[in-house]
Amino acid sequence: MMRRLFPFLCLLLLFAGKVQAADLLSSIVEVQARIPGDARTAESLGSARTGSGMVIAEGRAVLTVGYVILEADAVTLRTADGRQVPGEIMAYDHETGFGLVRPMRDLGVPALELGDSSQLKERDRVLIAGHGGSAAAQPALVTSRRTFAGYWEYLLENAIFTSPPYENFAGAALIDQGGRLVGVGSLIVGDAVPGLGVPGNMFIPVEALLPILEPLMETGRSPQPPRPWLGLQLDEERGRLFVRRVSPDSPADLAGLKRDDLVLGIGGTPTATLADFYRALWRAGEPGSIATIQVLDGLTARPVEVRTGNRYRYLKLNRTY
Repeated sequence: MMRRLFPFLCLLLLFAGKVQAADLLSSIVEVQARIPGDARTAESLGSARTGSGMVIAEGRAVLTVGYVILEADAVTLRTADGRQVPGEIMAYDHETGFGLVRPMRDLGVPALELGDSSQLKERDRVLIAGHGGSAAAQPALVTSRRTFAGYWEYLLENAIFTSPPYENFAGAALIDQGGRLVGVGSLIVGDAVPGLGVPGNMFIPVEALLPILEPLMETGRSPQPPRPWLGLQLDEERGRLFVRRVSPDSPADLAGLKRDDLVLGIGGTPTATLADFYRALWRAGEPGSIATIQVLDGLTARPVEVRTGNRYRYLKLNRTY
């Protein structure tokens, strides 16, 4: 591993100047989260979650992917040399997918500088690193920048895709050639190159974090208003949207939508992709507004009126943020 990694680290140091590779990788810590059994996401995401996180903001926060800490009641941060520090959930932002943890004591490691992910383009060389020092670092290439739509009512307009795949992707750091953090690991995917079936990873770009970082640290919330939420998980197959799962007691569940329903559109807008569906839903109004979902019933479309909700009120979030 080190033989394969060494040329990239040398290149990294060449671009970074004074940045030391060991210091840079020590800024990545392990995030361990404990989730109560009655949490909304305990069944789907597990009650014990582990990922990586990056020390930022002069050591005042650890940035990770939000699902690692979602609905947690206890978080522990572990440095590469094995020291453990309790953490407190600072913020969760579903719209971007970021989560922030406040270390309760000084972690004793340098903070990573945030880079300009908007300048990252296809074929740029990057470093992917999780907690664990150089043994957990891997060079990669950016394979595309494009919209990503997730079945959990999630849309990221300028996601970063890389290859080859990195296994411990949850909260992993995407580092540019200047030693700056440009993305946070979210998923492993099979289409890092569109249409070619190339496996890789999807990263959330830090450009999505910069406008909301200070409000997240101060209040635990983005200043953007919450989007209307259905509690509907959809699969996109050959230009059709099928209901994969309906969250219990969610607006979609209360309206009678069910698994395997074929969704044709929302309001007067036909929707063939997840991205189209989400954009139409979010144009429908604020949480509490009525969204009319067109569902195929036999050979005809049947309208289902759903009073949208607020996801943040549905989740059992830490009361401190």
